[in-house]
Amino acid sequence: MQLRKVTAASAAVLALALTATACGSDDKDDAAGSGGGDKITIGIKIDQPGLGLKTPDGKFAGFDVDVATYVAKELGYDAKNINFVETKSADRETAIERGDVKFIAATYSINDERLQKVDFAGPYLLAHQDVLVRADDDSIKSPEDLNNKRLCSVTGSTSAKNVKDKLAPKAQLQNYGGYSECLTGLENKAIDALTTDDSILAGYAAQDVHKGKFKLAGFKMTNENYGIGLKKGDADLKKKIDAALTKMVSDGAWDKAVEANFGPANYKNEAAPKIGDVVK
Repeated sequence: MQLRKVTAASAAVLALALTATACGSDDKDDAAGSGGGDKITIGIKIDQPGLGLKTPDGKFAGFDVDVATYVAKELGYDAKNINFVETKSADRETAIERGDVKFIAATYSINDERLQKVDFAGPYLLAHQDVLVRADDDSIKSPEDLNNKRLCSVTGSTSAKNVKDKLAPKAQLQNYGGYSECLTGLENKAIDALTTDDSILAGYAAQDVHKGKFKLAGFKMTNENYGIGLKKGDADLKKKIDAALTKMVSDGAWDKAVEANFGPANYKNEAAPKIGDVVK
């Protein structure tokens, strides 16, 4: 096979094109840079009502979204210049390490294992593993009351298994594909309870179609410190996000976001945690 010769003219055209491309890319996105770009890419959940949900009109809503939007504004980005992308639980560390996102706000609990790979700003919410039951069910007053009850287990989740292993060994685990299916089963009395973080449960219960049907038991079985995940070693960004979160609490925006996203479920949230205060 013969190689075509590159003429001086074509080489010049190629060089010019590459230079133009490089210059134009600076304005498009600031996912992993140090600031100054027109846009910012933020990882969120898109299937959790009350926290991170992509609505039918293509917009995003929820407490995590409100927190991320506030932080981005403090970093110098208008809401219209935020590029929200889905980051599933198993992909969060990879997305950060690869530079796909500037930061992640997606029910991202701070723990020692994750801190080996990424850094966290915050925490900005202290959640707890809890149980959701029907509003008219008064038979479950403690975790032990879940013995012999049908407890919803979402495929891939360890929450229900934790309850069975540690608190209610006779609980009957029922495997469902997602939380929405669990809620349908709970409403139809096919199951008796659903367990995961109370913030997630509150988000589902607060949906218009579910208002008044369910209630949180308030067991607080674990502590889940939600933080904003970012690239390890980026101390400057961490400092700026912590400052933004502190301001969000002090100016009342944090309380408004909690009420707007969780209020309809009568979610008894903890007070806003202090920056760096990770409750074990």
